[in-house]
Amino acid sequence: MAFELETASHPETLKRVAIEPVSRVEGHGKVTLLLDDDNKVHQVRLHIVEFRGFERFIQGRPYWEVPVMVQRLCGICPVSHHLAASKAMDMILGAKLTPTAEKLRRLMHYGQILQSHALHFFHLSSPDLLFGFGSDMATRNIVGVAAAVPEVAKKGVLLRKYGQEIIRLTAGKRVHGTGAVPGGVNKSLSVEERDLLLKDIYQMVAWSREAVGIIKGLFEKNLAEYNAFGRFDAHSMGLVRADGAMDLYHGGLRARDKSGEIIFDHFDYGHYWEKISEDVKPWSYMKFPFMKHLGPDEGWYRVGPLTRVANCDFIPTPLADHERKEFLAYDAGRPAGATLGYHWARMIEMLHAAESIKDLLHDEDILGTDLMAKGERQERGVGVIEAPRGTLIHHYRVNEDDLVIRANLIVSTTHNNQAMNESIRQVARQYFDGREVTEGLLNHIEVAIRCFDPCLSCATHALGQMPLEVTLEDAAGNTIDSLYKDAHGVSRGK
Repeated sequence: MAFELETASHPETLKRVAIEPVSRVEGHGKVTLLLDDDNKVHQVRLHIVEFRGFERFIQGRPYWEVPVMVQRLCGICPVSHHLAASKAMDMILGAKLTPTAEKLRRLMHYGQILQSHALHFFHLSSPDLLFGFGSDMATRNIVGVAAAVPEVAKKGVLLRKYGQEIIRLTAGKRVHGTGAVPGGVNKSLSVEERDLLLKDIYQMVAWSREAVGIIKGLFEKNLAEYNAFGRFDAHSMGLVRADGAMDLYHGGLRARDKSGEIIFDHFDYGHYWEKISEDVKPWSYMKFPFMKHLGPDEGWYRVGPLTRVANCDFIPTPLADHERKEFLAYDAGRPAGATLGYHWARMIEMLHAAESIKDLLHDEDILGTDLMAKGERQERGVGVIEAPRGTLIHHYRVNEDDLVIRANLIVSTTHNNQAMNESIRQVARQYFDGREVTEGLLNHIEVAIRCFDPCLSCATHALGQMPLEVTLEDAAGNTIDSLYKDAHGVSRGK
């Protein structure tokens, strides 16, 4: 069962340890542990404590504003929301993109994959991997990495910078651009801009190969620990191309069970709700998706690099596909099921992104000027993309006045919600029971969370009702009135 540690009896008698905030992730979250007097773990939970409400205040806005608005969910992965929303609005327009428009969007997307994966691996996770999970926190950071291995840190910075340049040239600016619009793109790529990107792309491919080598070497050095750390079996889901290849921009949904057998394949994401539903818990603003036919307790799954590399039949760029085969074969494939395997898979995807950018820059369609398409108007649009962190779903309904009347977002981190909770429970079992709690031990919990590269800001959406307390005070700070609405929507005075 997914929540086997949730049965803490008499929690008021237990010690509570909180990790707040979780560090080196995007957004705000905390972890709570309940321990008895012998430091045996009774309960572990990841709480998402911020609420954003984008699904509500998008309603009533013209549909063409949405691809720009939703980027404000996040400053780390705005391109992913920009493109997922644009794909949904393409469906609203009934538009089939021109070759140039689709390839420019793909170039933007692979720039996002490159910069995001570089940021996460080199800046956020490498301190744990290079120095040890329980090492001195004074040096367990990007400054410590820069001091110990300056060339590694430098390459990480320049890889991210290159990805950001691609975003700037395709979206108009590095963060919160406007390049993708319903029906296409609003900016072409000039010969000079293409040549500027071509100048450094082969270096980016080479550095991405080196990054794969770094994480592969760390697995070789720490194989037993890395394979066992926070390990658990899970269903998986992600997009694949029609021929089964990895495709991070478009495709059909493929899901596998815990043993790797296919549950459904090439499913039209325009009807994702036939396969996926969402549950809520009173202790988190993040939803809990699950496969409907299995139910909320058994139907949870994981998404992201680890899933995508194992889920596809092949990667359509040669260097990344070679690394994929090695990853799946190494130590009888055990890293492909390890939580820390996310880092290895993430670097394989970064290499794939660099190779894909190289191929797109050599494609003459990328310099075309036929940027927009039209079609037959629809009332519903669903856009799905493989964001750096995993499958991202944007679903909208638009009325005859072109206003959004419904919005539902299931972001990558939300798909991984139960998987993240399961990983920290496994780590708690492995490292905490009966031991004195130290900062180094607590960092093990954070290491497990960081494997998923969560974007907690993106994931903070509530489905249905949520607890809300409103207090009215006078100028002196005295309470005049208050109202409380519980999680079931029942309101009462206090």
